[in-house]
Amino acid sequence: MSPHIFPASVRAAFPSVLRETYLNSAAIHPIGTFAANAVKQLVDFRLLGPGEGRADFGARAQEDLKKKFGAIINASTSEIAYTANTSDGENIVVLGLDLAKTKGANVVIDELHFTTSLYMYKELEKKGVELRIVKHTNWAIDPEDMAKAIDRNTRLVSMALVSNVNGFMHDCKAVSAIAHARGALVFADIIQAVGAVPVDVKALGIDFASSGTYKWLMGERGIGFLYVREDLQGTVLPTTRYGHRQVSNFNRAALSWEPLPGAARYETGGIPVMMAACVNAGIDYVNKCGLANIRAHAKQLTDRLQKELPPLGYKPLTPMGTETPIVAFEVKDAAATSKMLQAGKVVGTVIANENRIRLAVSVFNNHDDIDRVVAVLGGKTSSM
Repeated sequence: MSPHIFPASVRAAFPSVLRETYLNSAAIHPIGTFAANAVKQLVDFRLLGPGEGRADFGARAQEDLKKKFGAIINASTSEIAYTANTSDGENIVVLGLDLAKTKGANVVIDELHFTTSLYMYKELEKKGVELRIVKHTNWAIDPEDMAKAIDRNTRLVSMALVSNVNGFMHDCKAVSAIAHARGALVFADIIQAVGAVPVDVKALGIDFASSGTYKWLMGERGIGFLYVREDLQGTVLPTTRYGHRQVSNFNRAALSWEPLPGAARYETGGIPVMMAACVNAGIDYVNKCGLANIRAHAKQLTDRLQKELPPLGYKPLTPMGTETPIVAFEVKDAAATSKMLQAGKVVGTVIANENRIRLAVSVFNNHDDIDRVVAVLGGKTSSM
């Protein structure tokens, strides 16, 4: 067995996957025992008060978590703000930029972007923002096609660094260089990337980025992170929402306060600390596994899916060589495919109106899982 396949102890850390063959971490990653323990400790603190092994996830812990997330994407703590989710972060950016205020302005996205983004920018068209949607070529977005859409009137280029549609990963560095040369800013939805593939916002030329925590960071729904490049804070991207997390030394009598520095200006009220404790443990686990090991482990399994499913009639929709843990295939009968998966106790995502199946692997998956899904999709459930 390859040294890149994690030991059984890693699989055991995710008890829910022992009940079924789970290849759906691109939708939601199973909770690990490490994250559950972190949440339990906080619940015990709230229930029983402070004591041995029981403490609040307070200001220092919250600041440390920002530092951990920043380290994963090569950003400073002062460039990170808490949000509710990925979409919340992108909304903060879009509202702050006030894209409609510039006559003749356009936004460039691509058709492999996330649902929120496609919907949001289509709605902004009603306010006068020209939307340019770059089409895929063989399920990939060519930087040259992005270049044809980006011009001097482009205010924002928005992309999902890794597409939830099929796992395609943008040549973000190339697209960012084109955008910046023409005066545009770059937003990246990184929820399907961070924790799964290397993300360096500085090297990639990303100005703003947003991510939830319930996928490859192995956290839970309800909390996210926003990255805003330091020199853009408060000027290019002003505050559009207000809350006590933005200030210190508040004097009620004098109605005076001191603004906090950094990306805290984009936060409002209290954060869901149990979700913060959860992803804090998740990031620690990702770091313990090591991103290079995570990537090498996933590649073996996705390579097998890319090799073994097409002969069974599943047309690949993920470009070969894609360095992400997500693969997608065209299905001939979505309803029948869903029934086969259910009968075989295999969990993936079937998008019925697009005749597409998406499978995603994580640290707990192994070659037995791939054997299982290939057999099930090959119609061999009854013999297993």
